[in-house]
Amino acid sequence: MRASFWFGWILSLQVALFWLWGVPSAAAFTPEQQLVLQAWRTINQAYYDNDFNHQNWWLVRDRTLKQQIPNEEAAYGAITKMIATLDEPFTRLLRPEQYRSLQVNTAGELSGVGLQIGIKAGSDAIEVIAPIAGSPAAQAGILPHDIIVQIDATPTSELTLDTAAVKMRGATGTNVSLMVQTGDNPPRETILVRQKIELNPVTAELHTENGRKIGYLRLAQFSAKAAQELADKIASFKQQGVAGYILDLRNNPGGLVQSGVEIARQWLNEGTIVYTVDRRGAIDAIEATGTALTDAPLVILVNEGTASASEILAGALQDNGRATLVGTKTFGKGLIQSLFDLPNGSGLAITVAKYETPNHHDIHKLGITPDRVIPTPPISIEAAATDKDTQYLAAVKELGVGS
Repeated sequence: MRASFWFGWILSLQVALFWLWGVPSAAAFTPEQQLVLQAWRTINQAYYDNDFNHQNWWLVRDRTLKQQIPNEEAAYGAITKMIATLDEPFTRLLRPEQYRSLQVNTAGELSGVGLQIGIKAGSDAIEVIAPIAGSPAAQAGILPHDIIVQIDATPTSELTLDTAAVKMRGATGTNVSLMVQTGDNPPRETILVRQKIELNPVTAELHTENGRKIGYLRLAQFSAKAAQELADKIASFKQQGVAGYILDLRNNPGGLVQSGVEIARQWLNEGTIVYTVDRRGAIDAIEATGTALTDAPLVILVNEGTASASEILAGALQDNGRATLVGTKTFGKGLIQSLFDLPNGSGLAITVAKYETPNHHDIHKLGITPDRVIPTPPISIEAAATDKDTQYLAAVKELGVGS
C-alpha cells in the first residue's frame, strides 16, 4: 500500500515537472509567441463553447507554442490555424487592416465600392447580399445573389470574407476590378472606382396607398447611427399621420446587436426582446423598457439575406405579436460576436453567446419563418417598395390598405 502511494506520488511529480519544463514560462516567450498566447487566452476566457469543439484547448495551445513562429505573419498564421480547430466561421482573427475596416464599417462610413457580401449557403463562394444604394456597385448593376469570382488578380476562392472586403475597400478614386457572375451566365469584368460610401442605415419614404399614408422604412444595417436615425424618421412620420409602417429588413446582414435591441424598444413597450445563452448555459433576458415610439400597425419584410441582429429584431417583434413578418425564411445566424483587441492593431471576433427569440426559438442555421411566405426573384434596390415588388405589395395588403 505504502509502495503504491509513493509510486503514485513520484509519477504525479514527474507529470508536474513535465508541464513546468515542457512549455516555457511566460517571461521566456518571444513577442510572436506572446501574441499567440494572448489570442489563446482571450478565446479561452470568452468563447461560448466550453468544450472548444470537443477538444483539449490546452493541448492546442501547447502544440501551437512549440511551433516555429519567427515573425508576426507566422504568428497570425498560427492563430488562424488554432481558431480553425473550433470549426466555427464567425470566430476569427482580424489583421490590422481588417480590424480597422470592421470598426469603420460599424461607425457608419468607409471608402470602397458599396457591397455587402456573405458566403453563399452550401458553398464557399462569396455572394452579394446587397449593393448599397447610390454606390459604385449599385450604379454598375451588381445585384443581390451575384457571385464575386475574382477581385483584381486574386480568385475569391483564395480569400476569406474579411480579406475580400478589405481588397474591395481602398482610397477614394482608385480602381478595383471585379469578376462578377449572375446566375448561370459567364462571369463579366466590372471595373469600379472606389468612392466614400456614406452608410446611411435608414431610408424613409412616405407612401400613399388607396388614399392612406404608409411610412416605409428600409434598414440597411445596424450601425451605431441606426437607432437614432430610425427614431427621427418615426417621429416625422407620426407628425404626417401615417396609418401604419413597413420596416424592410431584406438583405440586412446585421451589425451591432445593441443597435438591434434599441430599435426593438422603439416598437415594444413591454416583453422580452431576446434571450442570450452564455458558455455556462446561463440565460439572460433583455427586456423592453416602456419606450415605444408608436403603436401603429407594423409589417416587417424579411428574406434569406436577413441575418443576425436583423433576426433578433424580427424575432422579437414577431413573438410579441407586435409585427407581421412577410417574405421568405431568414438566414439563420443565432450567434453573437464581440470584438477584442490584440497588439499591433489586430483583433479577434469571438462568438461569446447564442441567442433565442422570446418564445425560445433557437434560429441558428434554421432561420425565422415569416407569417406570410411570399417568394420573389431578386430585385434591384430601385425596384424595392414599388409595384414591381410583390413582397412589398403583400405587406401593404397586410396593413389593410392594399387592394
